[in-house]
Amino acid sequence: MTQKNLAGWLKAIILGLTVLALLVYGLLIPLLGYSIISDAPEYRSWYLPWLIFAGLSAVPLFIAAFFGWKVAVNIGQDRSFCMENSILLRRIAVLAVIDSGLVFAGDVILLFLGMNHASIAIALLMVAFLGAAASVGCAALSHLIRKAADLQQESDLTI
Repeated sequence: MTQKNLAGWLKAIILGLTVLALLVYGLLIPLLGYSIISDAPEYRSWYLPWLIFAGLSAVPLFIAAFFGWKVAVNIGQDRSFCMENSILLRRIAVLAVIDSGLVFAGDVILLFLGMNHASIAIALLMVAFLGAAASVGCAALSHLIRKAADLQQESDLTI
């Protein structure tokens, strides 16, 4: 697989995940919430806090998608092992930690406020764990790319 081909696949995956996230956060969550409060009006007071919580948790994802796109552009330009990619992957790792912490905190707060069901709380704990795992993976890639960029720079300086 060529670098341009790989960059194209990465861009397609990032674009697909971004569209999917837009559909989930923009349509599915609001419609599902509205459906729940239509069937069970006693949960009407839960709708706005959950909608705000979902919206806040979406922000780091879209910023990370932007950084991921920039990494894919660099790969397409034959700059896979550069400091910029290392920095971008480090930023994605930080965003994943922030999002995981936000999901965890929101999950616990809504649970203690009585606005969360135990099954949803457990599912969101798994989502927070997956975000933390993604953060560790991006941090590891950032470290490896930084090492490779250092080696490439040393190699370019030798005759």
